[in-house]
Amino acid sequence: MSNSKTMGSWVASANIPNSDFPIENLPYGTFSLKNDSSGTKRIGVAIGDQVLDLSLVAKLPLLRSDVKSSLEVIAKGELNAFMSLPTSAHQAFRTFLIELLKVGSSHQSNVQACLISQQDVNMHLPCTIRDYTDFYASIYHATTVGKMFRADNPLLPNYKWVPIGYHGRASSIVASGTSVKRPVGQTKGPDNEAPFFQACRRLDYELEMGIFIGQGNTLGQPIPIAKANDHFFGMCILNDWSARDIQAWEYQPLGPFLAKNFASSISPWIVTQEALNPFKKSWQRNSEDPQPLPYLDDKSNKESGAYNIKLETLLQTAKMKAEGVAPTSLMTANFSEAAYWTVRQLITHHTSNGCNLNAGDLLGTGTLSGPKAEEAGSLLELSQGGKAPITLPNGEQRAFLEDGDTLILRAYCEAPGAVRIGFGECSGTILPATI
Repeated sequence: MSNSKTMGSWVASANIPNSDFPIENLPYGTFSLKNDSSGTKRIGVAIGDQVLDLSLVAKLPLLRSDVKSSLEVIAKGELNAFMSLPTSAHQAFRTFLIELLKVGSSHQSNVQACLISQQDVNMHLPCTIRDYTDFYASIYHATTVGKMFRADNPLLPNYKWVPIGYHGRASSIVASGTSVKRPVGQTKGPDNEAPFFQACRRLDYELEMGIFIGQGNTLGQPIPIAKANDHFFGMCILNDWSARDIQAWEYQPLGPFLAKNFASSISPWIVTQEALNPFKKSWQRNSEDPQPLPYLDDKSNKESGAYNIKLETLLQTAKMKAEGVAPTSLMTANFSEAAYWTVRQLITHHTSNGCNLNAGDLLGTGTLSGPKAEEAGSLLELSQGGKAPITLPNGEQRAFLEDGDTLILRAYCEAPGAVRIGFGECSGTILPATI
């Protein structure tokens, strides 16, 4: 548990114990006002239960020379341009925000008018996501799922050497709270001679973290691991919804396709690298496993490549919601234990062939399942492929998701000497298929 006291903000709700958004966090998001029929999008920072509207801050007569250009970029309502700036600019702007919001700030009377209740805004995708890559970074998930399809050879020989990933579909990434329609697709049962087309019957979630790229790299110019943090802007929660029956039929020989790209949900706030720094941990590979090749290994990655992020999945069925029953927890895990590869390694490997990344590109970690069976990050694992349905507290059972189910992912960071920060939540409700 965190044993450090927040530096404090004059925004009272930011000082509540276990708040996701104390002044030590200050994540970025894109929002519009519920009472604004034009739907104009603005960039904001979460502080307690409020949003600091940076377009209003930009109009105040308090700009420092080292943040003026950053604020002018943000005020245009497009976060990508700010993300593309050097990390030094991000750090300077964070210092500026803390100066505005800390207890005793001389700017309180001016800045107070720039706050909006989170209840009065609609959250959108935090930035423009042009490209999306999904990795397969949990060895526990890869091994468990591999056993279901290849009992004699669950983990393919390249897994421990190379971060496995595939190019996803950016256009179907949606913000938390967006309902997800059950997909339809082609599948084939083991006893069927021919495939058939129907609504997905094995709909699943995948608990992941999303990694946002800040400053990009030039095509043909790899990012060395020592420089990976210069291109890392921040993280969000990611749910890569999966149609397991469609996936099983289509994924060979080229991997995921329609079973994955019908929807992926993300939490609306990007928790920045600077906010995550107090939660860095040492990273090391099991001595029995092959060590990373030199391009994926350096001293800094070993000393502080991992992050202490606690993860949780909750489910609320339609019946639970109708009866006023709160969502029930399905599992908890920790990012640092679940991930076989670090954020820096994923960024470095992605660009190792010269691939260019751009500001706002999203990298998914893949399903983050921990070492214990109860720490599995998908229903496919928790229900043993549907053979052992989960019994919920109200007596309902789930092997896979049903229409009306709401799936909620949460994440937060805690460490000795650091103030707890959170990511908010990533949620979505399943709607019936159209067929």
